[in-house]
Amino acid sequence: MRIKALYLLLLIALLYCGSYSLLAQTNEQKQLEAKRERLQEEINEINRLLFAEKKQKGTILDQLEVLDQRINVRQQLIRVTNQQANLLSRQINTNIRNISKLREDLEVLKQEYAEMIRKSYQNKSQQNRLMFLLSSETFFQALKRLEYMKQYTQYRKMQGEEIADKTAELTQLNQELSDQKRDKEVLIADNLKVKNQMLREIKSQKELLKSIRQNESKYAAEIRKKTEETKKLDRQIERLIRTAIATANREAGGSSNSSSFVMTPEASLVARNFSENKGKLIWPVERGVKRQGYGVYKDALYPGIKHQSNGVIIATDEGAKARAVFEGEVIAILAVPGGNKGVQIKHGNYISTYYNLSNLYVKKGDKVAAKEELGEIYTNRFNGLTQLKFYLYRDATRLNPEEWIYRL
Repeated sequence: MRIKALYLLLLIALLYCGSYSLLAQTNEQKQLEAKRERLQEEINEINRLLFAEKKQKGTILDQLEVLDQRINVRQQLIRVTNQQANLLSRQINTNIRNISKLREDLEVLKQEYAEMIRKSYQNKSQQNRLMFLLSSETFFQALKRLEYMKQYTQYRKMQGEEIADKTAELTQLNQELSDQKRDKEVLIADNLKVKNQMLREIKSQKELLKSIRQNESKYAAEIRKKTEETKKLDRQIERLIRTAIATANREAGGSSNSSSFVMTPEASLVARNFSENKGKLIWPVERGVKRQGYGVYKDALYPGIKHQSNGVIIATDEGAKARAVFEGEVIAILAVPGGNKGVQIKHGNYISTYYNLSNLYVKKGDKVAAKEELGEIYTNRFNGLTQLKFYLYRDATRLNPEEWIYRL
């Protein structure tokens, strides 16, 4: 009995582990599918916002950067699809083993059932069953034999039901296996399409690189101009932040030389709410795709050369509006000479900056709510791109917006 109990416990443990493993694989598959869908949506947005035929008129540098971005996203998509295919392969192998074990179990059940039917057939007559009862030496033995006959009949029924259940389970597993194989074939076919598209883009990238290298001085001039414009904007943003801190602290009776805001109870509450929403803040545009991330990145032509991005650049639709990522107060309006406009919003001691606006809908001192429109984003008529530059600070310290905005 003890051995049987241990065997039963071991069987239950194996079944539990198997079901837990299957559940884990199912959850992983759902997560991978969601990630794959997001990457496909990102590629669609890149194609729509950055790669439309009308926008091929931009500089070679613009085209090169967009190509590089799309190739990177396709590489991520290929990796995720490969992970999905590998996971399906593991699930298929598990199903194959389960089907093999079920077939063995079904064969044993059928043999036992056949033997039972054979013996039952040999003793099937009513007379044999009656003689079996009448040959009992005592009334108690007759009752036991009658109970045995009932149990035998019930066991036959149970064996038949178990065979039916095993057959249904085997049929279901076969169907799942067929579905999994079909899903894997679809993933492999999709991956092949993505790889072929990526190879064509890499070819286009090489052709662009070749044309750039034929005129490196022009490329270098574009890079210098872009770098200088970025540095000029960064300096003005940080200067306005320092000015805002000094002004606010003076009005509060604090030191104007501090690099941090003097916090009122109201400002502390807004700052705490802002901080608690890290990773969940809304996008500063209703719809768009990240064009340039935060931090140091490699030059598209010369990987040895590094560039610094103090914020993020988001491409969006022509006519799109910048919107506040959180409630706050407009503390400054940017106006870069020869450039476009921008808005700075204070959220306690956090500051969000929205630059590259053609029209403003707010002014300094305005209170704004989350999602409130701040202005229309400028569309470059030369390259057709509509891009918002977004920055985030805590006091005078730069923050990575990608860590604060949901799925940026």
